[in-house]
Amino acid sequence: MTLPVASIPMKKIKKPSLVLTLSSAALLIGGGSAAYWLLTQGQLFSKDLPVGATIIPRDALFAVSLTTDPKQWQKLREFGTKESQAELDKNLVKLRDRFLTNNGYDFQKDIQPWVGNEITIAILAPQVNQSISKPVATYGDIASIQQSMVMVLPVKNPEQAKSILAQPKTLKQSKWIDRTYQGFAIKQTDGVSGNNLSATLLDGRFLVITDNPKATERAIDAYKNKASLATAGGFANNFPKISNYQPFAQFYVNVPTAAKIAATAPNRHLPAQVLAQLQNNQGLAGTITLEPEGIHLKGVSWLNPNSQRVLGVENKAGKMQSRVPAETLMMLSGGNLKRSWGEYVLTSQGNPLSPITPEQLRGGVKSLTNLDLDRDLLSWMKGEFSVSVIPNSPKQGSTENFRAGLLFMVKASDRPSAEASLKQLDDVMKNQYQFQIQPGTVAGKSVINWIAPFGTLTATHGWLDGDVAFLAVGAPITDKIVPRPNNTLASTLAFQQTVPTEPNPTNGQFFLDVERTAKNFPLPPLFPNQQTILAATRSIGVTTAVSDSRSTRYDIFVALKKAESSASLPSPVPTMGTASP
Repeated sequence: MTLPVASIPMKKIKKPSLVLTLSSAALLIGGGSAAYWLLTQGQLFSKDLPVGATIIPRDALFAVSLTTDPKQWQKLREFGTKESQAELDKNLVKLRDRFLTNNGYDFQKDIQPWVGNEITIAILAPQVNQSISKPVATYGDIASIQQSMVMVLPVKNPEQAKSILAQPKTLKQSKWIDRTYQGFAIKQTDGVSGNNLSATLLDGRFLVITDNPKATERAIDAYKNKASLATAGGFANNFPKISNYQPFAQFYVNVPTAAKIAATAPNRHLPAQVLAQLQNNQGLAGTITLEPEGIHLKGVSWLNPNSQRVLGVENKAGKMQSRVPAETLMMLSGGNLKRSWGEYVLTSQGNPLSPITPEQLRGGVKSLTNLDLDRDLLSWMKGEFSVSVIPNSPKQGSTENFRAGLLFMVKASDRPSAEASLKQLDDVMKNQYQFQIQPGTVAGKSVINWIAPFGTLTATHGWLDGDVAFLAVGAPITDKIVPRPNNTLASTLAFQQTVPTEPNPTNGQFFLDVERTAKNFPLPPLFPNQQTILAATRSIGVTTAVSDSRSTRYDIFVALKKAESSASLPSPVPTMGTASP
């Protein structure tokens, strides 16, 4: 296995766009099986804080780490299907050849003997002309500004590192020149301004490579002046929360700067008030480890230390998975629906990237039911809630129209208010939509059934354990939750092996049986190569918690299939004409 980020200065590297970098980070966070996209980025050597954090300037937009251990890379390649393995191998070979083979380098021979356990790369925030005063919403087209990359390679054999830096490969179209900055010797190319490779060895411990001499100077300044990522707001306090022994990868995203980048994306302009809200958020970080059955991501996000906003520490979820049956395909739970709605309003009001705005949802509820969402519904929904998809098991000869039922449950903080609201809903469904409202019983418990005209839609609502209200829509699944099932989702091996047990107590959980869901229900396209990735995935589990008034923790596990065998990567074909000095 070779690492594309370990390319020692040779020729000009074409920089990826900042938008692509952010997209790569999103893929890594949301679907661990796509981590190979981050091979264009690099490392963060972690004990508690990443080693590169003492060198990377604190305004870096993005930083990511990858292990140099060939065994971990081979383990990654053992996951998935033949199709997903082929997709992964294609990207690994392309990146290996671009960064190493095409420049005359071999990882095992030229890099591995002296590099540390992980290597780091960061994308620096573009330096904007500070003399130009502009509102936040018109920060400028940051995505079009030249950005720089900084690679930090920890050195375990200083003599070999010095040797390869002193005698770099001969370049075809430029030559190496020597200079010094702040007492550090720098070797750089004499190419076009803004595209010069530059390398320096800091105190014999870190080989720093950049694609711009100014970026090298910024890294040296950050290192000497203690203005590095390690001193960024909240970084040193929060990164240790997710540290792990010998991780496969780690990453960090500077949220405020990322928001400014998003503001410049085509058709994605964020209004000033949204950017102002995002300034309250400071960082997002994660650590990825490879486990026998899949990929585990430990993440943390935190607010700006100077922000006036605080988080409500209320971790009271974790019971809803014991109320739904074992065959449940999907379950999403949270600790306090009223508080969760308040957080959503705070971060999404006026945000065009939100799936639905608070105003639209409030207006929709009002027009459909004549109820006030906040006053009539959410006011009594202060307990744990969940949304689940439960497959139908129709009896032989049944003509039922629905293959699954959608189940909503919430622990009521005020049952009388809840009953009054549900009665209003019954009246609306009867008078406005001509539904039949029929009282009934299920296993001795009273329920209310809604039957649509011509029987095209049914719904049932009632109470569990005295204070948990439920509404089931679609397939008739009430008998699967009343009485409480003996075989629950929480008792299944799939749930126990997928949904992380930490952090505990929890503020919410998510479970998705990808195999059964994809087999029975078509999923809308959400990301590139979706079908290939889903075919390699068994299930996904998430557990979240509010750590304190300024940070949130979450654990994600992606259970993956394993292919029967994993062939070696194709051998590199050296590029002709690359000579040694």
